[in-house]
Amino acid sequence: MGNAEQYLKPEVITRIKRLDLRAKFIVKGFLQGLHSSPFQGFSVEFSEHRRYSQGDDPQDIDWLIYAKTDKYYVKKFESETNITGYLVVDQSASMNYTYRQEVTKFEYAICLAAALAYLMIHQQDPVGLLTFDDQLRKSIPPRSRRTQLSDILSALSRLTPEGRTNIATALTQTAAMLRHRSLVMVFSDLLMEQKPVLEALHKLRWAGHDVLLLHILDEAEVKFPFRGMLEMKDPETQDMVSVDADGFQQAYLDGVRHFRENYRRECAVMGVDYLPLDTSLQFDKALTEYLLRRKGK
Repeated sequence: MGNAEQYLKPEVITRIKRLDLRAKFIVKGFLQGLHSSPFQGFSVEFSEHRRYSQGDDPQDIDWLIYAKTDKYYVKKFESETNITGYLVVDQSASMNYTYRQEVTKFEYAICLAAALAYLMIHQQDPVGLLTFDDQLRKSIPPRSRRTQLSDILSALSRLTPEGRTNIATALTQTAAMLRHRSLVMVFSDLLMEQKPVLEALHKLRWAGHDVLLLHILDEAEVKFPFRGMLEMKDPETQDMVSVDADGFQQAYLDGVRHFRENYRRECAVMGVDYLPLDTSLQFDKALTEYLLRRKGK
């Protein structure tokens, strides 16, 4: 893999200034990685297959793909091949944080969103963009033509994370807006009370949408590398709080684990694909998830 794998590392991709090139390098690195893995050859085929499910004819199973992945896939019919995707990106102030990584949560999110847009357009899947803070802000309707990619990327690169967040309101508005069954990919740090967010996710699922929830935290928010007395600022209210980091560390780590675990469990129940990420992780983890989870899994 060599060079290709480099471009899956957030600290390397930040050195590339243009978002269109970042997206291209991430996807290239990802597809090259697939070629030297058990997925070899699958990168071309995945858009034409879906996971085998009850009711499918076992004779339609593609045994070549089974040999490569140990999973059952069947060929899709023409009408099943394309899926409409929506990238739903949190642009609130809390996303503009990093402690010691070279990317903020927001930069990490837009790199991922850009790469997924690139992949979808590459497969001729229509993809649109929604951004939100305490409500939906920007909206680009889904299309699959090549110019759509530059429309989405230029919108993403012009965003400035600011304002308070209300992901529950934004997802409820999204559910009310979408007319056709879609794959809704949500990029957020989810820093608000869980219950209303889970209720909003439930509305999306109830309306028949597939949902991939990309939960992006800063690496320091996950590992809590702080020591001694800390002055901590709430990113949205700007209030300062003094904390003894050493005494607080274990309770904090338990809290984050519980927060993620609760999302994982609740999402599994409602059929939402939950992917906990942090800003130190290579981008291919999320792209592989997209590959496996896209419509008709």
